[in-house]
Amino acid sequence: MNELIENKKYKELIENIGSVFNKAKNKIISAINVEMLDAYWKIGKNIVEFEQKGQLKAEYGSKLLLRISKDLKLRYGKGFSRSNLSYMRQFYIKYPNRETVSHKLSWSHYFELLKIDDDLAREFYQNQTIKENWTVRELKRQKNTGLFHRIALSKNKDKILELSKKGQTINSENDLTKDPYVFEFLGIPENYEYTESDIEKAIINNLQRFLLELGKGFAFVGRQQRITLNNRHYKVDLVFYHTKLKCYVLIDLKIGEVDYEHIGQMKLYLGYYEKEVNDENDNQPIGIILTEEKDEIMVEYAMLNDTSKLLVSKYQLYLPDKEELKRKVQEIIDE
Repeated sequence: MNELIENKKYKELIENIGSVFNKAKNKIISAINVEMLDAYWKIGKNIVEFEQKGQLKAEYGSKLLLRISKDLKLRYGKGFSRSNLSYMRQFYIKYPNRETVSHKLSWSHYFELLKIDDDLAREFYQNQTIKENWTVRELKRQKNTGLFHRIALSKNKDKILELSKKGQTINSENDLTKDPYVFEFLGIPENYEYTESDIEKAIINNLQRFLLELGKGFAFVGRQQRITLNNRHYKVDLVFYHTKLKCYVLIDLKIGEVDYEHIGQMKLYLGYYEKEVNDENDNQPIGIILTEEKDEIMVEYAMLNDTSKLLVSKYQLYLPDKEELKRKVQEIIDE
């Protein structure tokens, strides 16, 4: 018995030491990050101010960075490539007020953010990275799939500006809309004759990344959830629970074009969950039909004056044409 007590105490000792060490290490990393961001911002400021005082033309500015790079590498070693110096310079230009630089992000995050030309999009990705605690890898993925522009397509000009300032906030079923959703992470080869079951299985195998694509607040409940009515069996492809909206979210996957029968079927599922599955604390369930193609007018008429919370969004298995997305969003802003 004494040995067990001693072993338990010893394990607690190791855990406590590890906890103290990790906290100290995280503080050190955080402090280093703060100092590096401040240093890079100041380096960029020095370069820009030198250029402005000398009134250097663009072609001389490029030569200046190359000269600075060579001299600094000779004196201080690595870390002063022309590319790095160019991004430090851009860092100061895009964030002239040092107070707007968030120390919650690393230089690697800012390195990716500075590649974004569109100021609205950059601000969105910065806010969303902080809000969702994205890794650099996840930030890259969201940029590559055009997340900002996909969400912005469902909003008007004022909402797009608000989106860039505050990031994506989930307050209603309409805030879940992305059109299209992008599932490139499923790794389904082009020209492969896949089935709805293939997509569903691939989603389950990549559930964490699928949840990131859906957005914050989704908790997985199950797949192929059975509903029985009048001795007939129906199955909902995927069921989630949204922790902020406090409701079930039912997802059906469709290959090809969505039909009004699919919309009617989802309404049946929603009615069943509201009456049979919801408890008193749950809100009205939300249905999302993910389809490869949709006829906007048919969907509009099928949903006319409908009180059910049903969304029909397209999905694609490969990266979208980001330039086309940008063009469409710009048209909304211009209008």
